[in-house]
Amino acid sequence: MAVAGLYRRILPSPPAIEFASCDGKRLFSEALQSGTMEGFFRLISYFQTQSEPAYCGLASLSVVLNTLAIDPGRKWKGPWRWFDESMLDCCEPLEKVKAEGITFGKVAWLAHCAGAKVEAYRANESNFEDFRKHVIKCTTSEDCHVIASYHRRPFQQTGTGHFSPIGGYHAGKDMALILDVARFKYPPHWVPLSLLWDAINTVDDATGLLRGYIMLISRLPMAPSLLYTLSCRDDNWVKVAKYLREDVPKLLRSKTVNSVQALFSLLFRTLPASAADFIKWVVEVRRQEEGVSSLSPEERERLNLKVFLSFSLSISPSIPPSDSVLCIAELKKLLVLFEF
Repeated sequence: MAVAGLYRRILPSPPAIEFASCDGKRLFSEALQSGTMEGFFRLISYFQTQSEPAYCGLASLSVVLNTLAIDPGRKWKGPWRWFDESMLDCCEPLEKVKAEGITFGKVAWLAHCAGAKVEAYRANESNFEDFRKHVIKCTTSEDCHVIASYHRRPFQQTGTGHFSPIGGYHAGKDMALILDVARFKYPPHWVPLSLLWDAINTVDDATGLLRGYIMLISRLPMAPSLLYTLSCRDDNWVKVAKYLREDVPKLLRSKTVNSVQALFSLLFRTLPASAADFIKWVVEVRRQEEGVSSLSPEERERLNLKVFLSFSLSISPSIPPSDSVLCIAELKKLLVLFEF
C-alpha cells in the first residue's frame, strides 16, 4: 500500500558533499585542524530541525540565539527561558510565517530584538571577498555565527528560498558547511563558497530585494532582565498591529506627510486607544515575569526600542536612516504621553 508524502531527498552531489560521507568527514577533520570549525560544536549542541516547512528562518535564528547563550528574558515552557520558533513572533504572525515564510529583513530585526549584536548584508551591500572574510571571522570564533539566506537552485536542490546557519569553513577547498535546518529533506553538507555566494546573490520574489547573510555576535554580558523579548499575542497588540499594517499605509498616502515631524504628528493623532493599554500591558507582563516592581533606566530604554522597532517595521520606507535618532526622540514623547 502506497504511503502518502515524501521521505527525504537525495542530496545532489556534486556540487554538495554530504557531511557524513567519507569526503565530508575528511573536510571536517582538515577544517578542524586549521581552526575554522570553532563554532561548530556549540551550534550542533543546540541544533534543531525546523518544525514547519516554512520555519527555516525562525529555526536558524533559534539555533544561533541559544548557541550564543542569549537569555530571552521570558518563559518558554514551565519555568524555563529558552528560544523556540514559537517565541519569535514580534515581527510577523506565526500563522503568516507558516504559510509564506519570513523575509531576510525581518529575520535580522528579530535577531536584534532578541538581544544579539547583528550585522546584516544584502548581496548588493557586500561582495564575495567580504563574504569570505566574514565567514572566516565567524568560523574561527565561538561568539559569532552566520545565517545565510539563499536560493536552493544553484545547488541543484528542490525548493526555493531558504535559511540555514553556516557551521564551518574549509580554507583549502574554499567550502562552507551548511547546517541545513530542513533535516527532514537534506542532511548537513559542504558546498563551494563561491556557489553559496551565487545562491545568496538572488532576488527574493516576496520583496523584490536581493537575499543576504546575517552575522550574529554575542553581546557583552548583561543582566538577564535586560534581555526581554516581546510576545505579541495580547489582544491590544493585535489591534495595534492591525493599525500599523492597514491604517498607517493609508495615512502615509496623505500629501501632508512630508517630514518625520509630520509623520509622527499624524501618528499621535490617529493612534487607537488600545495603544496605551498595550504599552501598559507590556510593562505589567515584564514586571510579573521578572518579579520586579519598577524598571531601571536601561530597561526603559530597551522597552522603548522594542516599541519603536514595531513601529518602524511598518513605516520604515518613509523614514530615512539619518532620521532614526529623531524618530526615537519623537517616540519617547509618545511614551511620556501614555505616562510610561
